[in-house]
Amino acid sequence: QVQLVESGGGSVQAGGSLRISCAVSGNTHTISVMGWFRQAPDNEREGIGLITNDGSTAYADSVKGRFTISKATAKDIYYLQMNSLKPEDTAIYYCAAGRFRLLRESVYNYWGKGTQVTVSS
Repeated sequence: QVQLVESGGGSVQAGGSLRISCAVSGNTHTISVMGWFRQAPDNEREGIGLITNDGSTAYADSVKGRFTISKATAKDIYYLQMNSLKPEDTAIYYCAAGRFRLLRESVYNYWGKGTQVTVSS
């Protein structure tokens, strides 16, 4: 089993920045990919980016150039740095652990409970 806990969400004005952390525990050696997803009210969950064990990243067009995913060195903590935030970035943000380099919900086995990000105009 793997447990994931997000932290660091909050409220910010448009143009501001936030960083979300995802602390991972349990059988972390089974994780090959950490994905980040978000779900806005009345919308489906959207995959926004991922990072693999070798550090390669991929991003959805909606956040490319504004969001950065990273992993702490020698710690099971992943980060989602969000810059130039827009009101449309308002959503609940989730980290999810899986084995395949895909931004598809179905391939992720373990999920955090999410953290709210609200961007005001």
